[in-house]
Amino acid sequence: MAHWVHVNKWTKIQFITHTPVLSRSKRIILQSQQKCAFRKVQRKPETRRGGPEEFGPSPGEEAGLSRKHAPEPPLPPKMPPRNPRRLFKPLMFTVGFTGCSFGAAAILQYESVKSRLESLLEESDSEKMEKFQTHDTAYWHNWWNQLTDFQRQVILLMSLVDDMWSGLSEGQKVATGIIAVNAAVLCCWRIPSLERTMFKYFTTNPASKTRCVPMLLSSFSHYSIVHMVVNMYVLWTFSTTIVSILGREQFLAMYTSAGVISTMVSYVCKTATGHLHPSLGASGAIMSVLAAVCTKMPEAKLAIALLPMFSLTAGNALKLLVAMDTAGLVLRFRMFDHAAHLGGALFGVWYVAHGQELIWKSREPLVKFWHDLRRGMSGSSGEPRDGGQKAGGGKGGGQA
Repeated sequence: MAHWVHVNKWTKIQFITHTPVLSRSKRIILQSQQKCAFRKVQRKPETRRGGPEEFGPSPGEEAGLSRKHAPEPPLPPKMPPRNPRRLFKPLMFTVGFTGCSFGAAAILQYESVKSRLESLLEESDSEKMEKFQTHDTAYWHNWWNQLTDFQRQVILLMSLVDDMWSGLSEGQKVATGIIAVNAAVLCCWRIPSLERTMFKYFTTNPASKTRCVPMLLSSFSHYSIVHMVVNMYVLWTFSTTIVSILGREQFLAMYTSAGVISTMVSYVCKTATGHLHPSLGASGAIMSVLAAVCTKMPEAKLAIALLPMFSLTAGNALKLLVAMDTAGLVLRFRMFDHAAHLGGALFGVWYVAHGQELIWKSREPLVKFWHDLRRGMSGSSGEPRDGGQKAGGGKGGGQA
C-alpha cells in the first residue's frame, strides 16, 4: 500500500494579488483545498472630471497603471439571499450526470472488451503471416543505416516513452490523464484573457447564475500549484489500488460522479448557512477514492508522507479524516470546504459498500441493449450473440 497523504489539510492560505489586469482596489483571496473566496474593498471616492485633481498622480499611476485606461476586473457575483429553490437544477444535474456517467462507463467497457478480442484475433493472424515474411538481422541493419540521425533520435525517444508508459499500471495510466487535464486547467488560470471564463465555469457557487456545469469542471480546477500537487499526489498514490478494485471505466464514473456529488453537498451547506463563497479543487473526488480504498481494505497500513515513522490502519485514517471535516463543518472553519470533503468521503464509502452492487452490477440490460443496437446498425450477423454478457465479466464487474 502506498503512502497516505493529508498534508493539504495544513496548507496555508495564499493571498494572491492579481496581475496588472486587475486594479488595486480588487483583490482575490484564493484558499487552497476546495475553497476560494473573494473580498471587495470599498472603492475610494472618485474626483470630478475636469477638476484640478484629475491630472494629479494617483496610487494606480504611481504603480505604473493608468486609472483611465485600466480594464475593469471581473466582479464577484452579488450574493442573493438564501433561496433553496436555486438548488433544484443542481440536484437534477447531479442525478442525471451520475446516471449518464455510469451508463457511459458500461458502454465503454463493452467496447473495450470487444476491441481486445478483435486485437487478439488480429495478432494471431499477424503471427501466421510473419512466418512467411520473416526478415533476417541484415535487413533491419540496412534499414537502420538508411535513417538520418534525427530519425534515429526520434525513434529512440519514442521507444523510451513507450517503455515508460508500458511500465505503468492501469491505474497510474488513468491518473496520468487526470493529472494532465488538471495541469492544463492550471495553466489556463495564468492567462489573463481567460480569467472571466475561469471564474464562471471552473469555480462553484450556489449564488452564481451558472451552477451546473461548474460542478464537474471545478473538480479539475486548481489555482495554486501546491494545492494541485498535493491532490494529484494523493490520487497517484491510490490510483493503482482503486483501479484494480473497480476497473478503469467504473473508476472514472465514480471519480467524476463524486466530484459532482461533493459539490452538491457543498451547495446545500452553503445555502443553509448563508456562507455563499466560491470553491474549486479535486478534493471531493479524491476523498471518495481514499474513502473507497480505506473501506475496502480497512486493515491496510498507511503512512503519512514526511512522517514515515507514524503509521495507522486505513480504517482509522478514514475515521480521523471524517472527524476532522465534521469538526470543521460544525465550527464553521472557512479554510477548507469541509462539506465537499464529507460529501466525497461518504459517497466513496457508500459506493463500495452498497452502490457497486446497486448500480454497476445492474448494468447488464443496458449493455445488452447497446449490443443489439450496435449489431443492428452494423448489419453484421457474424458477431456472437453473447457479446453483451462477455463484456460484463471481470473482478467485481470492473475488469474483463
